[in-house]
Amino acid sequence: MSFLNAVINNVEDETLREDLQDRVDIVLHKIKFMDKVPVCCLDTQNVVNPLLNVLIEAAGGEIQYDPMQARVLIYHETQVSMLDFMGIVPALLENEWPAVEFNRLYLMEDNSAFLSDPESFVSSLEDMAEMLYPGYFVFGNEGKTWTSFGV
Repeated sequence: MSFLNAVINNVEDETLREDLQDRVDIVLHKIKFMDKVPVCCLDTQNVVNPLLNVLIEAAGGEIQYDPMQARVLIYHETQVSMLDFMGIVPALLENEWPAVEFNRLYLMEDNSAFLSDPESFVSSLEDMAEMLYPGYFVFGNEGKTWTSFGV
């Protein structure tokens, strides 16, 4: 993916650049053998939030604008913490949504810094891959930058 290369190629420190490239390559190699996952990202008003679209697609997700078409539902909003989401999200959910039925709900901390910082971007890519393909990726940020949300 050319935009990933552009993000990483802007890193001046050669060792860091190689490390970031290795991390991205691991994710991309694994997901090329997996089916795309239909994902819908919503905010605290249950409105589609496109901020994570590039990250979702890079991690093997297929953007859905209707929660009824998504197998994974991610709540994310700028300046809203996971703790805030925990109090808000239960009232927003619809039992007939497939992501609710199959317990594939996630809350993602506001990490909009990933848009400008290559290290944060790669970490966010790993987090997204872990959400979309649980069991295939384990990077250890669950509970720190994102969490599974069971109802």
